[in-house]
Amino acid sequence: MIPKILFFIYTILCIALSFNPYARDVWFAENATVWVVVGFLLYLYVKGIRFSNTAYILMSIFIFMHTVGGHYTFARVPFDWFNDFFGFERNMYDRIAHFSVGFYALPIYEYLKEKKLMANKLLGGLFALFTIVTVAAFYELFEWQYAVMGDPTAGIEVLGSQGDIWDAQKDILSDTLGALLVLGGVWLRNKFKKV
Repeated sequence: MIPKILFFIYTILCIALSFNPYARDVWFAENATVWVVVGFLLYLYVKGIRFSNTAYILMSIFIFMHTVGGHYTFARVPFDWFNDFFGFERNMYDRIAHFSVGFYALPIYEYLKEKKLMANKLLGGLFALFTIVTVAAFYELFEWQYAVMGDPTAGIEVLGSQGDIWDAQKDILSDTLGALLVLGGVWLRNKFKKV
């Protein structure tokens, strides 16, 4: 039931934010990523590959944040409350969205465990972590190529670097930290199950 509710919320959000985006080409580029992810999750769901409700909720954070980011562009999302609270000069919406990408380590781990594809839990956790880091790096390569080959203005908006020359590295770190948080939660849950 939770995955269906989340998909319904996403559909409404996507339709609502498709009207009057800051830049239509940026909106399309940012949402194309989300459509691939949502399409893949739908495919898995139809094939009977299901994850925990926690995994679906965590995965939806990235989907919702990316959809909002596509509407405004990540640098322009109204996120002042967060930036002001922590004293950031830069709009950190992009970093938080990248952090949420790391949450996909949970369904990867769950899939490996369900299909008995891991020799032990540590290797399963490492595989999930390495998958997130790899996907993060490839996404940064995609952003780079989009910026180089596309309209220069749209390319800069998709990059969302906001003048930070280390933006790609920090984004990959954010993805990795999100994965470590989730996998740390899995480790704690497993540890306390034994007690």
